[in-house]
Amino acid sequence: MPEDWSPEEVAATVADYLVMLDHELRREPYNKKEHNRHLLTVLHHRSAGAIEFKHANISAVLIELGFPYIDGYKPRANYQQLLKDEVAAQLTRDLPLARAAEAVVESPAIAIPRINDLSNIIVPPPVRDHDRTRGYERRAPAFVPRVPINYLERESRNASLGAAGEALALEVEYRRLRDAGSKRLAEQIEHVSRTQGDGLGYDILSFETDGRERLIEVKTTSFGAMTPFFASKREIVVSDERAQNFSLYRVFKFREAPKIFILPGSLRESCELDAVQFRASLL
Repeated sequence: MPEDWSPEEVAATVADYLVMLDHELRREPYNKKEHNRHLLTVLHHRSAGAIEFKHANISAVLIELGFPYIDGYKPRANYQQLLKDEVAAQLTRDLPLARAAEAVVESPAIAIPRINDLSNIIVPPPVRDHDRTRGYERRAPAFVPRVPINYLERESRNASLGAAGEALALEVEYRRLRDAGSKRLAEQIEHVSRTQGDGLGYDILSFETDGRERLIEVKTTSFGAMTPFFASKREIVVSDERAQNFSLYRVFKFREAPKIFILPGSLRESCELDAVQFRASLL
């Protein structure tokens, strides 16, 4: 079994990751390999691969804490409790990074890109890492400092970004049906969250090429494909009751190079659902 990382090693690696994340949020150039090589001079008993694996662990911690992550480091959830403590502690001290994250999640969305080829927009859903043995590290209970703001949840309330993502999904649907020779159906697509309100449990009424309804709920983020999204109770219910018609369109990396992956059917079948709030009534 690999030797557990020391507090000094963890602190240095987290600090390095957050520097890269700050550059990424500000859209400033940086070199991951150079950062890895620098850490090798500090962490004398770790390999380049071990450092990259630890960076992937940090991505998983950041997502759990409601913070953006570096898309190039796919989240790996098997991490030390020490790592979570250190990430949370450094986040609470790094005010410039917090301001950079806030600027991104609050920023109005830019105009939707022109779609020339649907194959460049629609991609397969990402696959979550479920490897619980590779790189295993013992976890020890410890106090976790509270990160005051869930930036991912705040981004989900960015109305401008949500509207832009829905506009992109609408254009994708128009193009999909037109390219399939179903122009008549394309002309019947309805942006129901605008025409009928946002309580239906989906945003767009579209169609399959055979005329069956396709109910589309759109969730948009500026960050990577593994960024969690927030679904309402109504959206979950509709995805259950009309699973044969329901699809969630996850728009990601919107401000950089927008992509969409599609989750058809019940969200209970494709997602791990966590209750993030409760309704409280007086006794």
